[in-house]
Amino acid sequence: MLARLIKPSRFPFSSFSSSSSSLPSHFPNPIRFRHTVTPLTAVKPNMSAPAAIPPAERVAHFEQDVWSIFTPLALECQAVNLGQGFMNFPPPDFVIEAAREALLHNECNQYSHPKGRPRLRNALAKSYSPLFNRQLDPETEIVVTAGANEGILSIFAGYLDQGSEVILMEPFFDQYISNITMNGGVPVYCPIRPVGDVSKDMSASEWKIDIKELESKITPRSKIIVLNTPHNPIGKVFSREELEEIGALAIKHNLLIISDEVYDRLYFNPTTHERIANLDGLWERTITVGSGGKTFGTTGWRVGWLIGPKNLVEPALAAHTRIVFCVNSPLQEATAIGFEQADERKFFGSQIHAYEHKREKLLSVFRELGLPCTVPEGSYFILVNTNRIQVPEDYLFPDLLKSRPKDFRTCYWLTKEIGVCAIPPSEFYSKPNRTLAEDFARFAFCKTDETLDAAVERLLKLKPFIK
Repeated sequence: MLARLIKPSRFPFSSFSSSSSSLPSHFPNPIRFRHTVTPLTAVKPNMSAPAAIPPAERVAHFEQDVWSIFTPLALECQAVNLGQGFMNFPPPDFVIEAAREALLHNECNQYSHPKGRPRLRNALAKSYSPLFNRQLDPETEIVVTAGANEGILSIFAGYLDQGSEVILMEPFFDQYISNITMNGGVPVYCPIRPVGDVSKDMSASEWKIDIKELESKITPRSKIIVLNTPHNPIGKVFSREELEEIGALAIKHNLLIISDEVYDRLYFNPTTHERIANLDGLWERTITVGSGGKTFGTTGWRVGWLIGPKNLVEPALAAHTRIVFCVNSPLQEATAIGFEQADERKFFGSQIHAYEHKREKLLSVFRELGLPCTVPEGSYFILVNTNRIQVPEDYLFPDLLKSRPKDFRTCYWLTKEIGVCAIPPSEFYSKPNRTLAEDFARFAFCKTDETLDAAVERLLKLKPFIK
């Protein structure tokens, strides 16, 4: 287990020894080894047979993930891919130019400190200090990670013992589960449910967590609660009142809060994004996770960060150091320059305006089709109620979908026959609760207008199949 491998040290970043290639002192002298040499002519291995080496239990139970099913399918069918949340338009020119410039400087092409390049940590401190209502210390309260996902993995590695429980609100980002279980943890689930009429358009704010049900999931083994706001895939931005209730539970039961806020620069008027770390008594027990990929449209750069008090981020930093050691240097530098120039260029405001336009473009076609939507307050996903889509009863689906919920078959048919790929959101639920999502599909609108126009044109072919 990663958590077991990490042994706290007072000096976790001691310099490397130049003699690291020598054998450890406890290793036996090579001349003492005794062995028998078998003649090569006596060995007749089957060179074509796979080696019978079993995988570790921690990965053996993983089923085929949704991305490995639908991404190849979209390519095969030449479908418009609104499934995965990657941008198919380039990052802003000033960020691309910053990356190009960084590659020309040798110091940007070498190892960076495990905490991250100073320029990026300083830029993050300057940008986020006003948002956290405190002066962030770039030396002790910010850690740069290889994307937000590795940052979350490092938190789990730094905090979970065998059997430690992590409270998740579902639907959830699917990578949470493997990050928890590979570190010996146990995920515990509590669903966010729609309280409005799902047969009509509804706001993402109408999906609610039952705070009493949430507290009922907490046991003496509970150690962490994960919050995602703005939320993927619902698009919900948790209100201050909701955050106060969650925070009160964390204080009462002494839980660490991981606040996954990778979409914190993508929320739509009139919504405002509240940070749970800003509430009374919660900075001291919250690590906030951010993403350069979501912020600047550079998801392939894998630059993320953790923000929190020194004593909380240190165990995550210890784990991060041993998992990846450091994050790629030139793209850290480019992300730093992106933050340095973003306000002057009014980038964040213009980006929100562009995403609002894209959101409305996609919402309009579903309204024309009479398919109810959850209108997102943030992020770049729309949940669509597909219950009225009538897939032909005699349609042949591949065997791998037979054990999957209904939304997998709906999204498969949409991809194959309509030419638009969506993602089945049951993938973001625990197995007992997957039926809660079987009447929905998740569509991403982080695409060019031309891509969205093509999707709209194809989606109109659904009309004969809507009952």
